[in-house]
Amino acid sequence: MFISQAHAAAEGAPQGGGMQLFIMLGLFAVIFYFMIYRPQAKRVKEHKNLMASMGKGDEVLTGGGLVGKITKISEDNDFIVIALSDNNEVTIKKDFVTAVMPKGTIQSL
Repeated sequence: MFISQAHAAAEGAPQGGGMQLFIMLGLFAVIFYFMIYRPQAKRVKEHKNLMASMGKGDEVLTGGGLVGKITKISEDNDFIVIALSDNNEVTIKKDFVTAVMPKGTIQSL
């Protein structure tokens, strides 16, 4: 008597629609685009503009924390020479520059 009731209850389980799965996947794609891809693409575009706008004499901050003045820019291989002091120069890739500082920043440090 109890077995037939339990067996009958298991057969009546409703099946989920496939459309709900596609809606959820679409929603996740929209969330991924607006929260991850779009902000990252915006940062990359801003960094490329920063690298293109650098010129000789600009004061820059590198990813390693170095602050110096650009003394030489090599266009063919994307390297720049930064003067940290009067007798100290460092050669780095343009990619490692994180910010162009306002003129006179080095003197105020």
